[in-house]
Amino acid sequence: MYWIIGIIAVVVLLFIYFYNNFVKLTQRAKEAWADIDVQLKRRYDLIPNLIETVKGYAAHERETLESVTEARTTATQTHVDPSNVTPEQISAMAGAESALTGALGRLIAIAENYPDLKANENFVELQRELSDTENKIQAARRFYNSTVQALNVALQSFPSNLVGKMFNFKSEPYFELEANSVEREPVKVSF
Repeated sequence: MYWIIGIIAVVVLLFIYFYNNFVKLTQRAKEAWADIDVQLKRRYDLIPNLIETVKGYAAHERETLESVTEARTTATQTHVDPSNVTPEQISAMAGAESALTGALGRLIAIAENYPDLKANENFVELQRELSDTENKIQAARRFYNSTVQALNVALQSFPSNLVGKMFNFKSEPYFELEANSVEREPVKVSF
C-alpha cells in the first residue's frame, strides 16, 4: 500500500517539476526576445545620429545614407509579438536586420574615405556605441537561441513531452539570419 502511495507521489512531483520547468523556459524565451528587442531599439536610436555625423562630411554619398535610413525604417516597422513568436515573424525580422547590417557596413566603409570624419569625436563615440550594441545584439540572440533550444528539447524529451503536450506548450523558432541575406564579402575601401 505504501509503495503505491510513494509511486503516485513521485509521479505527481515529476509532473509538477516538468510543468514548472516549461513555464520557466517559456518565460525565459520571452525575456530573451525582449532583450533582443531592447538592443535593436538601442541600435535604431544610434543610427540617425551616426547618419547625421557622416552627412556633414560625405554629402555626396547620399545613396548610401538613404539606404541605411530605409533599412532602419524597415527594421523598426518589423514587429515580433513576444507572446506569440512565429517562424514567419522571426524570418521577417532576420531579413530586415540583415539588410540593415549590410547598409551599416557600407556606411562605415564610406567613413573610411574621410580621415577627418574618422577622427571626429562624435563619430568615433557613435561607432564605438554601435559596435558595442552589435555585440549585445549577438549575445541576446545567442541567449534567446539557447533558451529556445532548452525549451524545444524539453518538449521533445520523454517523459516531459507528455506534460508539454497535455498543457499545449509550444516550441519556439530559433532566431537565424538568412544565409544569403548578409553580405559575407568584406566591404572594399578605396582611397
